[in-house]
Amino acid sequence: MGKRIKSLTSSLVDFIKDQHIFFVATAMSGGTINLSPKGMDAFRVISPNKVIWLNLTGSGNETATHLQHTPRMTIMFCAFEGKPLILRLYGQASVFHPRDAKYQEYLSHFPETPGSRQIIEMDIDLVQTSCGMAVPLMEFREDRDLLNDWARNKGESGLQEYLEQKNQISLDGHPTGIFGEKP
Repeated sequence: MGKRIKSLTSSLVDFIKDQHIFFVATAMSGGTINLSPKGMDAFRVISPNKVIWLNLTGSGNETATHLQHTPRMTIMFCAFEGKPLILRLYGQASVFHPRDAKYQEYLSHFPETPGSRQIIEMDIDLVQTSCGMAVPLMEFREDRDLLNDWARNKGESGLQEYLEQKNQISLDGHPTGIFGEKP
């Protein structure tokens, strides 16, 4: 039922392109484990062993914090429509902020999105598929516009203020690196 391979195949890349949601998991050696759902056309396959995703402003900044300390990351996709499948990508990840050249280089892969704060790059070490037969069938209706609307209404200065208030310290009390501070 399940398979382990070293790289994404073209059929798995097609599967990824059809998905509306993915899940990202990170953890430091101790403390809180983070698992976040992501969507909004924010994922790109760069090569069979490299993916990137656009990280939008949120209520916390756990993923970026964890990756500064322990660069391990798992990304999971599930088929909620059609043939069942769970796809997991395991690898080492890096965080790029608007101040970084790599962020600017990768930004062109995504539609203009208000509130983008980081781009996460992952080098894939392992690709795993499993059956997904217990994943429920659900029909996709539409992406929510709420986050985009919220970010537009905040404006640049409002987003900056929000990041200063909500995104500088992780749940476990570690600096997130959002403004260049070191862990």
